[in-house]
Amino acid sequence: MTPQSAVEAALEKVARRRPIIIDLGLDRVLRTLARLGDPHRKSPPTFHVAGTNGKGSTVAYLRAIIEAAGKSAHAFISPHLVRYNERIILAGAEISDEAFLNAIARVDAAAGDDDLTFFETIACAGFLVFAETPADFLVLEVGLGGRLDATNVLARPLAALVTPIALDHQNFLGETLAAIAGEKAGVFRAGAPAVVGRQTAEAMAVLEAAADAQNARLFAFGREWTSWVENGRLIYQDENGLSDLAAPRLVGAHQFENAGLAVAAIRAADLPFSDEILSAGLRAARWPARLQRLKSGPLVALLAGDEETEIWLDGGHNPHAARALAQTMADFEEKSAKPLILIAGMQENKDAEGFFAAFAGLAAAVFTTKADHSGARSPESLAEAVERAGLPAHPCASLEEAAALARGTGRGPLRVLLCGSLYLAGEILRTHA
Repeated sequence: MTPQSAVEAALEKVARRRPIIIDLGLDRVLRTLARLGDPHRKSPPTFHVAGTNGKGSTVAYLRAIIEAAGKSAHAFISPHLVRYNERIILAGAEISDEAFLNAIARVDAAAGDDDLTFFETIACAGFLVFAETPADFLVLEVGLGGRLDATNVLARPLAALVTPIALDHQNFLGETLAAIAGEKAGVFRAGAPAVVGRQTAEAMAVLEAAADAQNARLFAFGREWTSWVENGRLIYQDENGLSDLAAPRLVGAHQFENAGLAVAAIRAADLPFSDEILSAGLRAARWPARLQRLKSGPLVALLAGDEETEIWLDGGHNPHAARALAQTMADFEEKSAKPLILIAGMQENKDAEGFFAAFAGLAAAVFTTKADHSGARSPESLAEAVERAGLPAHPCASLEEAAALARGTGRGPLRVLLCGSLYLAGEILRTHA
């Protein structure tokens, strides 16, 4: 058994013992952490990142800025794409298999009769190793919601962030933007900055009220700070002045907003990082499967019959994310016209029709497939949703079949977007990239 398969086996044992995938609440986590000596109370200064879309990218910018300043950062992210170890970053590097296995075993022993969920186990393991490994900062991504998420055990973060809020996970967080915003605002703490990205009026009203109720210092887009794009650069402004910054490395207009939120968090936390450091961090940030251009691998070989064909990978999976992706594809089309082809897979619990509606009139065809993950929607069912959204759809038995059929749609260069699921994105990176 390889070390990595040992990590997988340990986590699968946790999943089998408590098969409920999501069971929001903090009691089990707090009791387990108490038995471990409350490691969450020993974490370095922490940026706690909640929201619906853009959390991962914002985490990536924060990490890159911190590292550009010559500091070290732990990070906790979810889900992983290829390896479970991606979820826990210790001072800039993925946790080793040995350290991960040790942490899981210690958490398992401490949990006792409190059978932790899969995510709770990894979160507790993260807090344990974060406390025992020196670093200057921790960038902590919420798993689901905020108020009852397993990461929400900090007494006072350096700053709590909320990225743009949209409808997603309604069965756990509520059916309205206001209800979801209330859950996300649960990460706010008295005396700590509540750094808020661009929001709808409905969500913003809830976040503002929650910050006031918590006595958190609201630092919101359009109010305490703003950012915009000018001549291809990110311009950031707050009461302390204006910063003319480099464009973020990650692709898409929405990434300027994510980068602006990360800069706002750095400023709200009063960290003395210069504009040169901020720019260096924005240029250095990396985040796989967020409009990542693929240039090699078996799938690329199947698709790229023309050297000018573009192949993009993105794990966005809700209508809000789809609108950002569609806008980027439209921007690409304006600069260089090519037929847009989607190859997509989605989970059953996602709004597929709402997702694909964003591409109506833009995409020439959609080839549907199924990610190798429980809860994935069948290609046939997904194709029906695509057609209801007004796009031609072709269900395919595999990614390879989808790629071959997509390649046959035209003789010239194509623009191919692989999208709809982080699970599908992980599968592509693991086996085809």
